[in-house]
Amino acid sequence: MPTATVTDDLYPTRLTEAAAPTERVHPTVWGTAADGPFDAEELRAHDERGFSILPGTLTGGEIETYSRELERLTTDETLRGDERVITEKGSGEVRSIFAVQHLSELIDDLSRDPRLLERARQLLGSDVYLHQTRINYMPGFKGAGFYWHSDFETWHAEDGMPAPRAVSCSLALTPNYPYNGGLMVMPGSHRTFVPSLGETPEDNYRSSLKEQKVGVPSEEVITQMAHRHGIDQFTGPAGSALWFDANIMHGSGNNITPFPRSNIFMVFNSVENTLQKPFAASAPRPDHIAHQDATPLR
Repeated sequence: MPTATVTDDLYPTRLTEAAAPTERVHPTVWGTAADGPFDAEELRAHDERGFSILPGTLTGGEIETYSRELERLTTDETLRGDERVITEKGSGEVRSIFAVQHLSELIDDLSRDPRLLERARQLLGSDVYLHQTRINYMPGFKGAGFYWHSDFETWHAEDGMPAPRAVSCSLALTPNYPYNGGLMVMPGSHRTFVPSLGETPEDNYRSSLKEQKVGVPSEEVITQMAHRHGIDQFTGPAGSALWFDANIMHGSGNNITPFPRSNIFMVFNSVENTLQKPFAASAPRPDHIAHQDATPLR
């Protein structure tokens, strides 16, 4: 399969003129059924849809433990003003805390849990490391959503990730209802790369983590993709895990219900897909957003 080098940009984006979406040139599943816990049918479905939902990944006791840890971190006054803490644009409440494995031994251990690590290795066909981690907290009534986007578009443009050989795992600590800002995905959209229009501003991450405006597709493209692929939503009880491809088109609406939605979010990247110079930004994002240490997780 083709591999990208620092001079070989297979997914050009942040363009000066609009360009049509292109077909993905890399595999969507790199391992086989012999490599891990997903069986052949589950891998086929993931390959086709770009995501898998696994209820019961965390036990009841683990949900309580990690929920207490999230509460500890989001109420820790010593972290106020820390660059790893992202607050809601409107309310000022904590929205996300990045590089959370450096702040929590519990979450650091979780990133190495065989239940997660073996699936990540199987989907990516190699050893893996953490490209990014965070806890997300979408409070009731005030939680703001995220516009439609592909994570890989940003990771490629601003972090220098060569290929979409990365996978995200979102572990629900609260129920995900159809009405409390749950993640929406377009099944099958991971097979298409959508370039964006416009140059990357300096330090774009400072605003994009609150409200992304650069690196998002046009309404015309979103409309075309939605009619082509349809829209599914990640719903399910606390303890469920959503595994989704780096390039899948996804987004979430505001949470205007009284029911908060929180999760632990981990991005596993292949050790054969380490970061290079950003493909469409003047400088890489800080290490707490895009980790440079590609030591394989054990």
